[in-house]
Amino acid sequence: MNLYRPHEECGIFGVHNHPEASNLTYLGLYALQHRGQESCGIVSSDGQTLHAHKSMGLVADVFGNQEVFKRLPGYSAIGHVRYSTAGASVSKNIQPIMVDYSRGSIAVAHNGNITNARILKDELEAWGSIFQTTMDTEIIVHFLATSKAGALEDRIVESLKRIQGAYSLLFLTESRMIAVRDPNGFRPLCLGRLGSSYVVASETCALDLIEAEFIREIEPGEMVVIDKQGMKSYFPFKKIVPTPCLFEFIYFARPDSFIFGKNVYMVRKDLGRQLAREHAIDADVVIPVPDSGVPAAMGYAEESGISFEMGLIRNHYVGRTFIEPQQSIRHFGVKIKLNPVRELLKGKRVVVIDDSIVRGTTSRKIVKMVRNAGAKEVHMRISSPPTSFPCYYGIDTPTRKELISSSHTIEEIRRYITADSLGYLSQEGLLTSVGGDNTEYCRACFSGGYPVKFPNMGMEPKPQLGLFQEEP
Repeated sequence: MNLYRPHEECGIFGVHNHPEASNLTYLGLYALQHRGQESCGIVSSDGQTLHAHKSMGLVADVFGNQEVFKRLPGYSAIGHVRYSTAGASVSKNIQPIMVDYSRGSIAVAHNGNITNARILKDELEAWGSIFQTTMDTEIIVHFLATSKAGALEDRIVESLKRIQGAYSLLFLTESRMIAVRDPNGFRPLCLGRLGSSYVVASETCALDLIEAEFIREIEPGEMVVIDKQGMKSYFPFKKIVPTPCLFEFIYFARPDSFIFGKNVYMVRKDLGRQLAREHAIDADVVIPVPDSGVPAAMGYAEESGISFEMGLIRNHYVGRTFIEPQQSIRHFGVKIKLNPVRELLKGKRVVVIDDSIVRGTTSRKIVKMVRNAGAKEVHMRISSPPTSFPCYYGIDTPTRKELISSSHTIEEIRRYITADSLGYLSQEGLLTSVGGDNTEYCRACFSGGYPVKFPNMGMEPKPQLGLFQEEP
């Protein structure tokens, strides 16, 4: 069984002006592994030439041999961990993309999704461009190569003004590292310092690992240029109201990270507290679905006064080989990753806290597991609103017809997952928990209100109302 969760496309990390640039980038990617477990890569610069090492697999496996770093010399490097959203899961799509062209060499690492990619690619191919990958990121490279602007910064700006959607980007040339965040600020990106070196990362947890000082977040619509002269900041794009992604708080970011001006762990605890206010229940124990459900469950327990316990234990050593197991062992399902502590659950009224319900199949199996462990009642509480719409800004979610809440009521979902009760956090409660700072967060996956439109929006088939297909 596929223990389905939405998947973040990737994480990016870069360091400029450090003798151990590639080693630091390896550590940074290690800290960002949660953002993508499919492939990873590092490109370094020795001041004259770019060097690359990329492969499918986890960071520790791809860069586990110290000999690799001898092939990544230099004082600057950028890296990328990936889970595919735009583009197939094949080796040719591993980032960073590195190319040689008439103006030298350049490497690009991208977190996000270009919503007008199809139109732009068709246009480029009509003019004779040949694409080596199926990723939307390669479009940016083609625009850079054909730009008539003089300075690299101008070519990047000219190229990105044709791009719609979400992008947090790192560019590396022989002498410079450039970071850019889209005007909406969908994906997080932060700036740090390690001695006289500058560091850029998707999340602050990567800065913490290498003991770099957090300077600030790179702002929506900002371009930061780092070279031997130091750091310069530009705001070359039309200013709009930023719409950072709320799901970063709910699930994607590591709880020890600081994003969008807030600590993720504290926000998740507040989500749990608000969930307890909105959906109180008489129960004996609160348990999380680990790991992302833990802070919210703690908040729920504190607010409700119900005892918190780790009633489900996660096996952290399950590799991706179990994502699609052989049919003969598929019935093990969630048991491969989670196991109940029967002594904590037997005869109890149990509140199970999870961060989301996507297709519903995983929640159904978790409820069954808790019941089989002896629970008298199982009440499911979700620390986010119903996910009813797909994301087009860099998160791998199913189509709308596959999202259970897009075509079924909460009561129908409750019956399907076989819980005694089911409660979702409201959109208002979510915004209250995140904080009343007037930020216009993107919540398109809950509301259907997409901040950036795109050509084929609305063409996806509408969900079909009907009965659930029962699973064994």
